[in-house]
Amino acid sequence: MASVLVAGLMISGTVRAQDVEHGREVYRKWCAPCHAPGPEHHPGTEALAAKYKGGKPAALEERTDLTVEFTKQMVRNGVSIMPFFRKTEISDADLDALAAFLAKGR
Repeated sequence: MASVLVAGLMISGTVRAQDVEHGREVYRKWCAPCHAPGPEHHPGTEALAAKYKGGKPAALEERTDLTVEFTKQMVRNGVSIMPFFRKTEISDADLDALAAFLAKGR
């Protein structure tokens, strides 16, 4: 039910602040250990810095090009050394909130 609500909000172009805040919490738990700003002990940030060579921010929180669909694809399927996350780890509702947070309400 919550994922339907968030999906409906995304389609209508309105994302509630509490949904984005929940997404921030999901990000802090599951993503920040690898993707937070700063290369020290953040292997995802280091890998993206090497990949983009300054063309895009390496830290996910600083990106402005992440779409809801892209985030969901990466989380559910993984990429390179990033593992995929099962629904028992990141629920669909949590993934909707995470994707909304990283998409910055777009």
